[in-house]
Order: sequence, then C-alpha cells, then structure tokens
Amino acid sequence: MWSQVYNPLNSMVLSTLAAAIPVVALLVMIASGKVQAHIAAIIALIVAILVSVVVFTMPAGIAIRAALFGVVTGLFPIGWIVLNVIFMYRLTVATGRFKVLEQTIGGVTEDRRLQLLLIAFSFGAFFEGASGFGTPVAVTGAILMGLGFSPLAASGLSLIANTAPVAYGALGTPIAGLASVTGLDPYLLGAMVGRQLPIFSLIVPFWVVCAFAGWRGMMQIWPAILVCGVSFAVPQFLISNFINPWIVDIGASLISMAALIGFLKIWQPAKLWLSPALRTHDDSASTMPPRVEAPVVKPTSSEVWGALLPWIIVCVILLVWGTDWFKKLVNPIFTWNYPVPGLHQMVEKVPPVVAAPAKEAAVFAFTYVSYTGTGMLLAALIFGTLMGFSPLRMIKEYGKTIWILRASLLTIAAMLAIGTLTRFSGLDATLGLAFASAGVLYPFFGTLLGWLGVALTGSDTASNVLFGGLQKITAQQLGLSPILMGAANSSGGVMGKMIDAQSIVVASTATNWFGHEGSILRFVFWHSIVLACLVGVLVMLQAYVYPFTLMVIHP
Repeated sequence: MWSQVYNPLNSMVLSTLAAAIPVVALLVMIASGKVQAHIAAIIALIVAILVSVVVFTMPAGIAIRAALFGVVTGLFPIGWIVLNVIFMYRLTVATGRFKVLEQTIGGVTEDRRLQLLLIAFSFGAFFEGASGFGTPVAVTGAILMGLGFSPLAASGLSLIANTAPVAYGALGTPIAGLASVTGLDPYLLGAMVGRQLPIFSLIVPFWVVCAFAGWRGMMQIWPAILVCGVSFAVPQFLISNFINPWIVDIGASLISMAALIGFLKIWQPAKLWLSPALRTHDDSASTMPPRVEAPVVKPTSSEVWGALLPWIIVCVILLVWGTDWFKKLVNPIFTWNYPVPGLHQMVEKVPPVVAAPAKEAAVFAFTYVSYTGTGMLLAALIFGTLMGFSPLRMIKEYGKTIWILRASLLTIAAMLAIGTLTRFSGLDATLGLAFASAGVLYPFFGTLLGWLGVALTGSDTASNVLFGGLQKITAQQLGLSPILMGAANSSGGVMGKMIDAQSIVVASTATNWFGHEGSILRFVFWHSIVLACLVGVLVMLQAYVYPFTLMVIHP
C-alpha cells in the first residue's frame, strides 16, 4: 500500500506548482490551438504520470493502473453518452425531422437571442436535470448548429448556459455525492445550494445573451430574459428548499420553457436579431442586421410532433433511466464490478485531506444497462425503427458515427485518465490544500476549489467527492458552517463546467468543429473565471456579512 504525499518537496509553494504542471500544460496546449486536443491530452497524461512518480513518489505500476482505470471510466459512461447523442442527432438529420424542428423553433421566434435562451438555457437545463454528464451541451450544441449558429457560438454559448443547473444534474447526483463523502444531510446541502445558485440563474441568461449579442442587443430583449431567469430561479429555490434536491432542474426547466414560450406569444422585440454570428467575434454582426423579409414555412401540427418525437422519446427514457428505482431494479442483475488489481485499496488518503486514513477504492462498475448512454441508444433505436430504418442501415450509421468521433473519444478517455490519476496520486489534494490555507478568505477560495475540481475532473459530482471532505474539515476548523462550504464547493464547481476539457471536447464534437477546442476554451475561459469569483463573493457575504448570514444553514 502507498500513502499519498501532499508536500513532497518540503515546500507547499513548490509542491503546489509541481502538482499544477499537468493541468497547466494541458490548458496551454489546447488554448494555443497549435496542438490537437487528443494529442495535447496524451502529452498531458504522460506529464501527469511523470510528476506523480518522480515528484510525488507514487509507484509507477500504481500510476499506470490509475491512468488506465481513468481511460475506461472516460469511455464508460462519458464517451458512451456522447457517441449515442450524436448517433441520435444524425438519425434526426437523415430523416429530415431536424429541419422541421428548426422551423418549429423559428415559429416561436425568429430572433436568435430568444432561440438561444429557449434552447441553450431552458431546454439544456432539462437535459442536465435528466441525465447530465455532457448530454445537455451535446444536444443543445447540435440544435444550435442546425439553426445556423456558428460553431463557436453554438459551442461556447451552450457551455456558458449550462452552468446554473449543473449542481442538481442527473437527478441530483452531485448533491448525493457530496452527502456521501461528508455525512451531511443531502436535503440541507441541496437547500443551501438553492440559496446560492438562483442568483446566478437570474444572471446567466443575461450573461449568455450579452456574450452573443453585446450589451445593446441584450437590453433590447431584457423582458424576455427576465421572464426566462425568474421562472427558472424561483422554482429552483422553492423546489430545493421545500421539496427535494432530486427534481430541481426538471421542474425549473419545464416551468422556464413554458413561461418563456407563453411570454413570446404576447411579446416580441421591436427589432429581430437574425444573424447567428457572435457579435464580438464577427465584424459583419457588429451592427443590428436588417430583417430579411422571407416567407416562413410553418410546419403542420403533425410535422411539429414528428420533429419533437425523437426528443420526447429521449426525455421519457432518460427520466426513467435517472430514477433510483430503475437503477435498483437493473443494476443487481446487469452489473459487472471489477476491482482493479494492484490499484483497488492500494492507495491511502491521509490527514489533513481526510479526518482519518482511508483507502481509495478502484472498482470499475460496468452498469451497462443503467448508463445514460444506453438509454440514449435505446431512444435512437426506437426512433430509427419507427422511421423505417433497417437494422443494417442503423449499423452502418452507427459505424460512421464512431469513425467521426474517433479523435473525440480518444480525447475524452485521456482527459479522464488525467483526472483519475491526479485523484489517486494526490496532486488534486495538494492543490486543494493550497486553497484551504487561505484563512479568513477561505469562503472565497474554498468556492474556487470547487471550480478547480470540476475543471480537473469534468464533473460537479466528482469535484464534490474529491473535495467535499476537505471542505467539511476546513470549515469546522475555521468555525464556518460545513453545509455552507459543502454547498459552495458544488455552486462554485458549476462555473468550472464550461472550461473542463471533457465538456469542450463534447461541444466541439456536437458542432462538428473538430480541432478547434482551443478557440472554444479561449472564448469561455474568462467567463468561467469571473462567474466563479462572483460565486465566491456571494459565499464570503453569506459567511460574514449580515443579512446574508441569515441564509446560511447550520447542521
């Protein structure tokens, strides 16, 4: 057994800098645009192995096994979700249903800013609540591309919009993960998150439209943005505080979509924004484009329902797939648990990261039936069968999808290998301890710790599992509410979702913009930083400043 070492260089500054090398190298290579994402991920993985072995004294055999474990967990379930979402999308395009969906959305509003609100924010929040794990960005990015948005707009704006719902994604999985490692009540944790994120559920719709159309373009539709944000934020607060943390996104997103569509029946902007290009990235969109008077073909009711059919099938199946009763029904029968030899319980976390020494489990739970990607595949097969696709044609289409996504799947596998290795080697804990040493400023930096965790792992759930225990221990040492800081880890983490390499690869894949991951990262990076800092400021106010302190829940 090997015990993690958090200060191998006898200097927390030097050890922290060493721990940051793999992540910094990865982000620099991707942002440069000169190294393809899958090559950058492989190089960063090699760097992570070297740092773990040479600097942090991790045995080489354990390091390699941890990386391979990450490769498998990257493909299942993350890569499996992406593959089947894109497969479904390709089937809808092949049948012409996607074109009708575009016309249907255009029938609600031709304005690109309002389409962005409806698809990227409200509709994306529904998929986040139902399945999470990259599904919302894959779906909304593909839809926005189909509507004519530029690849950068479709990718970057989907990532920015998919923030406020993340803490309650996949039927509250991040909250459940946080509760499992802290021993705190998930209902209290969910309620505390619900006293932080609704503020950003109001901000993010304004933010994403401003990022697309500029300040003036945003202000021209502020009533619709306000309706969209309020109709999501208020249910988010009420459901999380008075019902449960599991159905927050589902309820809030449905109410938000209904409210926005209803409002657009009685209100439309005086000037329609018809350009799908990013104003800040395209000089041709720097002025309000004139309205093009072209006849809009309105689909019939049967055509509309036909266009919605694949997504209705997806929603129904994913809602079932995300429930505990379904998982409890199928997992005992259709699960293969494989403890990784030479890694399972061979690594020990030690204080101060945990209260007492604890062995790290390394069991690959191949729950192949209950995977979200399996539900998505089933939905695609049902839709393809209803549309008259032969089994042979669907197999060919699936093979083409795999070939198209080959580089993206390799990138996702390498990214998760890096995240898994940093967890087992203790690199992430070393970075976390650096944040935890902030003293009175800990509420701010503890929030950024959650952001860092998601940026490293690509998952708010993984970040909560990674740093939840550290947040609780540090909060108790500083006399802060552990529920406040546990929630801050999750709330801060949602802003890291837009810059984690896994999400960026999913976005580039969904928009067929392969090889441009660096452009997406550069576009969203500062949005992520600023929004995470704003969450940190809110948590600081809740920790120390009246009347914000009245919002804090104590165990």
